[in-house]
Amino acid sequence: MLWQIDTAATVSLHDQITGCIRRAVAEGELDIGERLPPARDLAEALRVDPNTVLAAYRRLRTEGVLEFRRGRGVRVSETAVQQAAVRQAAQALVTAGRQHGYGRAELIRLIEELT
Repeated sequence: MLWQIDTAATVSLHDQITGCIRRAVAEGELDIGERLPPARDLAEALRVDPNTVLAAYRRLRTEGVLEFRRGRGVRVSETAVQQAAVRQAAQALVTAGRQHGYGRAELIRLIEELT
C-alpha cells in the first residue's frame, strides 16, 4: 500500500486519503475484509496528523466503504467493491458524455429517463 498525498494541493488532506482508499478498493489493491493500518500508523507514514486519517476513515465508514470492528480494526466492507464498480461506471459515463458533447444537465436527463 503506497499512497502519496500532496500537502500543497488545494484538495484537503483527508479528501486525498479517502481518494487513495477508494481507488485502492476499486483497483483491487484492497480486498473485502482486508484490514487497513491503524490511523496512527498511516498518519505517521503519510506525515499527517492522526485526526486527519481518522476523519477520512469516518467518512468512508459513513459511505459504507469501511467498517469499524471493535478489536478487529478498520476493514474494507463487503459493499465497498459494489459501490466502487458503480462509481467507475458513472465516471466512464461522464467521460464518454464529455467526449461526445453532452453536458451535465443532458447526462442527468438521460439517467432520469433510464431509471
